[in-house]
This record gives sequence, structure tokens and C-alpha cells, in this order.
Amino acid sequence: MAISLGSIADDYTGASDLANTLTKNGLRTVQTVGIPDPALALPDVDAVVISLKIRSVPASEAVTAATEAERWLRERGAHHVLYKICSTFDSTDAGNIGPVTEALSDAAGGGSVLVTPAFPETGRTVYLGHLFVGGQPLNESPLKDHPLNPMHDANLVRVLTRQSRGSVGLLDLANVAAGPAAARARFDALRPTGVSMAIADAIFERDLETLGEIALEMPVSTGASGLGLGLARALVRSGRISGSETAEDIIRPVGGLSAIVAGSCSQATLRQLDVAERSMPVLRLDPERLLAGPDEITAAISWAGDRLSAGPVIIAASAAPETVSRLQRQYGREASGHAIETATSMIAAELVERGVRRLVVAGGETSGAAVDRLAIPAFLIGPEIAPGVPILRTLGNAKGDMLLALKSGNFGGDDFFAAALAMMH
Repeated sequence: MAISLGSIADDYTGASDLANTLTKNGLRTVQTVGIPDPALALPDVDAVVISLKIRSVPASEAVTAATEAERWLRERGAHHVLYKICSTFDSTDAGNIGPVTEALSDAAGGGSVLVTPAFPETGRTVYLGHLFVGGQPLNESPLKDHPLNPMHDANLVRVLTRQSRGSVGLLDLANVAAGPAAARARFDALRPTGVSMAIADAIFERDLETLGEIALEMPVSTGASGLGLGLARALVRSGRISGSETAEDIIRPVGGLSAIVAGSCSQATLRQLDVAERSMPVLRLDPERLLAGPDEITAAISWAGDRLSAGPVIIAASAAPETVSRLQRQYGREASGHAIETATSMIAAELVERGVRRLVVAGGETSGAAVDRLAIPAFLIGPEIAPGVPILRTLGNAKGDMLLALKSGNFGGDDFFAAALAMMH
């Protein structure tokens, strides 16, 4: 296997988002869960996205996992490695975006790294180094209440500086909008000043194409799926890839039952649950009872078992921000989050045991926990349900073929759940 583009994603839904973007823009792509086992037969592809769960772990653990993945990708021919981060730059002052980016750069021989979370298609834009989410500054958006990594500063130069050894510069919109030559010249001018990373502005898709072209000339870049779009289009223009199958060719009916498990507490997911409740049974779990013991899990599985044969069901541990804050104060941020992830993953696994073969999971941490418990090694990338969310077909799965959708909490329209199930035949 010789690949043109490698990527290391810091969570599973972000990996699916990126794999979807690469596929849409002409790259044959596979998403793996961790570094693939040598026994797993991967198809010939242009790009491999390695899914990790390193967004919120200690920085040293994230660096170790990412550098091991980078080594695997380089050994299989990847000339460029993209560190895929969230388009809302979810992180803390301790990392992990800065430490991992610097480690990947060091592994590739050093040099400055271009960094941008911009993805205008999903409402993420960067101007003068400030991140906007749906037109709102990051610190005024719903991300200020993120249960794991609340974001209180929209200035990404400041955010990245606080978690990095080196200095952080800015590749401003005036130079990006002027095209690749101007952007390249500005980026090159930053290098002698000691800048190890530069936040790049982007507000239109053409800006991403410019950034992808200059980033592809370097061994490493860091960004959201928008940068993946730019890199994919640059690769296609270079003639270094052979073109992809259509996503529809990959997805074939799998039969079986269908279900949705939600753990995200984002405003988008909460609205989606309210809409779905009009057309299908929804069980809203009590987060406090989940933290108290297994009874709530047992009851949820029993509830689903009584209804699955009649049609899809939804089991949700999602809660309003004020409820999440109260539980975190009472039980601790890490303990409460881990308990809910464990519970939702156990429920997902039990649903699969009962014949579910079409599964939608909402929430990044929830998706990661569910996929790990199901021990799915890799995915083929199918049609897009909503921007950033494709249908995934399992590859090498012990339970046989399944279709999944791993949805970042903030993604999708209000009718996402019904739309997803309608496409997962």
C-alpha cells in the first residue's frame, strides 16, 4: 500500500468528517480506528485517516499516540500528514493541539506548520486569527459551554501560544486571498522570525484551496476538514492520485434493525432529539442515575428490546448545559463524562447484540467509546448525510457488515436523525 495523504484525527467523528471531505473531493479514502492491525486487509486508497481519541487526554499521551501513527503513515508512503483537529479548536491551555503539532513537525525534520480550523461549509471561519462559529466569535458561541473543553478565547494565536513551546504567527487574509504565491511568500517570511506554527485566515472555500496548495509542499499541517478539502484538491490538480469510486458504490444494504444513541449535549443535538421525538420512540436517560449504577443501563436495554422490532429507537444521555454543569460540580468533570461514555457505549453494544446493523451515534466522545467497545477496526466512506457526516461501512468487523453514522454534536440539521436512517437502507 502506498498512500498520498495521511491524517491523524484527534477523535472519531472528526475522522469521519475528514474522510467524508477527502472522498467528496476525489480521494479514495479509508478510516481506521487506531493504527491498523497487520492482519487487516486495507484496500488500495489515496488517503488513510487514523482515528484516535487524543483530544482531551494528557498531552504526553496524545503526543505518543500521534507520533506512532505518523510513523505508520510515513512507512506507507505518505508525503504529507494532516493532524485533524476540531473546527472549533477544542483544547485547553495544556494542549493538545500545540504539543502534538510540534511533535509531528519534529518527527518530520522540523519547520513551521500551517494551522487552520476554518471550514466555511460548516460555518467555521477565521479572520485576523479569530475563530467564528456560525458568525459568532468562538467565545460567544455555544462552545463556551462545551462540557469537556469550554472555549473562552476566539483569538487562536493566543490560544495556541499558551499551549506551545515556540512562537505562533498569523497568515492573514490579505495574503491568503491574494493567492498561493502571496500566501507562500508571507508564510516563508515568518520562518526566520522563529515561528513554529502560523494560524491561517480563511473565510471562503477558495482560501482553503490556496492553503491546501502551500501546505502540501510541507511535511505536516494541522487543521479541520476544510484544510483537508484544500489538500485533496491540490493532490487532484497535481495528478498524483488515480481518482475515487463514488461513495454510493461502497454502500450496499445490510438489513437488520436500526437505532440511535446520543451522548452529545450540544444545542444542535438537543434540537435534533426534540424533532425526532415526533416520529420515533425516544428514551431520555437520567444522567444522575447513570452515574449512580447500572440500573439505568439495564432499564434502557429492556426498553429498546421491547420496541426495536417495530422500528428505530433513540436512547439519549444528552442533557442541557445547566444539568451537565451541576453533575460536573457534584461528581467531577472527568468522572461524570467517563461514566456517561461508558454507559452509552454499553447500550450501543447491547443493541448490536440484539440485531442492530444500522447505528447512528451522536457526540464525539460517545462515538469513540461506542466504536471502541464494538471493536470495529476500520470504515469505508459512503454518501454524505449532512456536511461533515458520511455513512460508514464497517471493514473487517467481527459482527459482519454494518452501516454507521458518527455525528459530531454540533453537526446536522434539525431533522438529521430521520434523514440518516432514511439513507441507511
